[in-house]
Amino acid sequence: MSNVIQNLCLFMQNPEVFILAIESSCDDTAAAILQNDKVLSNVVANQLIHNQYGGVVPELASRAHQQNIVPVVDAALRKANIQKEQLSAIAFTQGPGLMGSLLVGSSFAKSMAVALQIPLIAVNHMQAHVLAHFIEEDGFEKPSFPFLALTISGGHTQIIKVANFFDMTVIGETTDDAVGEAFDKSAKILGLPYPGGPLIDKYAQLGNPKAFAFTKPKVPGLDFSFSGLKTAILYFIQKKKLENPNFVDENLNDICASIQHTIIEILMDKLKLAVKETGIKQIAIGGGVSANSGIRNTLKEAENKYGWKTFVPKFEYTTDNAAMIGIVGYQKFLTQTFETSSVVSKARIQL
Repeated sequence: MSNVIQNLCLFMQNPEVFILAIESSCDDTAAAILQNDKVLSNVVANQLIHNQYGGVVPELASRAHQQNIVPVVDAALRKANIQKEQLSAIAFTQGPGLMGSLLVGSSFAKSMAVALQIPLIAVNHMQAHVLAHFIEEDGFEKPSFPFLALTISGGHTQIIKVANFFDMTVIGETTDDAVGEAFDKSAKILGLPYPGGPLIDKYAQLGNPKAFAFTKPKVPGLDFSFSGLKTAILYFIQKKKLENPNFVDENLNDICASIQHTIIEILMDKLKLAVKETGIKQIAIGGGVSANSGIRNTLKEAENKYGWKTFVPKFEYTTDNAAMIGIVGYQKFLTQTFETSSVVSKARIQL
């Protein structure tokens, strides 16, 4: 019997499971320690170098991950007051994401799992955004199955029917750009620095959401499209600046509020259709864009307006983080779904 199996047998006899989770899919290096489904530490190192380029530069991202991963993992262990010898397993992001970034996290996880002779767990990043709702957190209720998950980020926009922890079906997705990109590109058109999505949210709270009207794209079924909206915003701003060079500065709050209002309406129209088609009235949101205050408020209002039950995760579990990787790792540990060191990272991966 291998040492890994021997260690696993000991862990299965002990109800306390400690998972080290590593997330490195894009430009944030993150590590977390979970004790069963409770987060003991959740450390994230941001890469500010990309701000000057207006977007993530893959080569720079992978180099920064190499610099950050050891201190981030060390900080997560120290903050959790856990010795590495106490770990039950190591979970890491397999994909989707930037290949260079993914390889840094997976290589570290594989090496550490071999050194400690403990199980290795591969996690789908998008699945983790959905299951972040199952982290044990005071004041936050967990959805029951089945529910609909709206996963919105810089690279993804999906409506997912979730039957159980590992039975998920994408019933709607973007046909072109993701909602996060729509926010960031709109911000760039307005001359706002990267990342611009949070700035649009900030200024939108001070503006009139109906000051300017933007046409919503007509996409059949539950799929989304945001490329046309970005183009419409670009032409609108170009036209207004020809009439008044100071138009953006004088109307920034109202422009941001109108853009955000339109994007939220697009998301809500599809969600309402998904509820109608599936009969499921439990809605959970995830992904970096779910930190947007307008989206959060609109979903909470939908509870009374449409009779939905909505679930909004704790703010730190919305953007890329390792705690969400850890909760998937814990569920996979319970079912003994492990990988060998031959597992490969994947830039694209299905749910």
